[in-house]
Amino acid sequence: MTLTRRARITGAVLCAALALVLGVWIVRDLTSVDNPLDLLRLWTTGNDRGNAAVPLTTTLDDLVLFLVYVTVGVAALRSPVAAAALVAAGVITLAVRLPRLWVLSSSWMGLRASDELRTRALYFTFAAIALGVGLLITAVAGRRRARPGASAPYTAYTAYTAYDAYAAQAAHERTPTRPTRGVSVLAFVLLSAAAGVLAAWEVRTATRNRGRGYPDRFTGSESMPLPLLGTPPGWLTAVIVVLALVAAFGALFHAVYSRPLGLVVAAFLLGAGGRGVDTAIRNELLPGLGDLPTWDQLLVLSWLFELTAGAVLVLALARRGESAAQGAVRPSGYGYGYPQGGGTGPPPPSSPPPGW
Repeated sequence: MTLTRRARITGAVLCAALALVLGVWIVRDLTSVDNPLDLLRLWTTGNDRGNAAVPLTTTLDDLVLFLVYVTVGVAALRSPVAAAALVAAGVITLAVRLPRLWVLSSSWMGLRASDELRTRALYFTFAAIALGVGLLITAVAGRRRARPGASAPYTAYTAYTAYDAYAAQAAHERTPTRPTRGVSVLAFVLLSAAAGVLAAWEVRTATRNRGRGYPDRFTGSESMPLPLLGTPPGWLTAVIVVLALVAAFGALFHAVYSRPLGLVVAAFLLGAGGRGVDTAIRNELLPGLGDLPTWDQLLVLSWLFELTAGAVLVLALARRGESAAQGAVRPSGYGYGYPQGGGTGPPPPSSPPPGW
């Protein structure tokens, strides 16, 4: 489905607003440390080893979200078929920000941040949720409606029309692109495998220590380090697993939404894998990988797989896909469009009527 120009501008403005308010928090943290590397160290290790004058608030996932908003906003301005991208941005926004409603209201969070800072973070959470809902509404309500008397898009099942009418329609009305067959298979395999790996580690975490303290991974707790804008790790993992499976099966059936949703999942896989590989490099785990205990070996290999899968998915899904109507019509030398693949319908008349 295509979006009206007003809907595209609205979607771009909403993405810009999300990127702006999130960027303010990131800049706040950058100005709170002596060295930007201190903030990077916090994002990759979860430990504040810098000389921050005030508590740091953001995570590496916030940087990933910032990049998602910028990318989707630019896509909305440039493409009339960015509705699926707006939906993907809205869904990930709601999924990541909803836990902040109960985390910021917890009594133990008062030990890590002042009431003023918590209030500002809560306002930001409400604003982000509202903007995320706005993206979903814009994608649904901003669809371009067919003009009265306008010809339908070309498929193998529509009647024949003149080639010049087809050319004009193709120039002004595009159809959303979906992954090609090879990319679909690749995306299905990698996204399904990534979902399986993440789910397996969650099961391992849940069964360790007989599940004691495991609910804290979804609700947060005083004993769990969690920045002010951070998402509980169990909740975030569950969200990525669900979205990865939805995108994987969507790619298998060449669904339009599979490309933007798969790219969002790939971005988070890149962030998680990069954070893990950075941990492995700093602790010199890669040179002695064979000497590590089995579970540690599997953990390092999982980090490498997430990083590789994320990078491959970004490169594959970022390529232009194929149109829903691509290849359906081929113009003939007589000025008529003939459906390929044995399309049904009568041949054009020998003497076309006026307006044919």
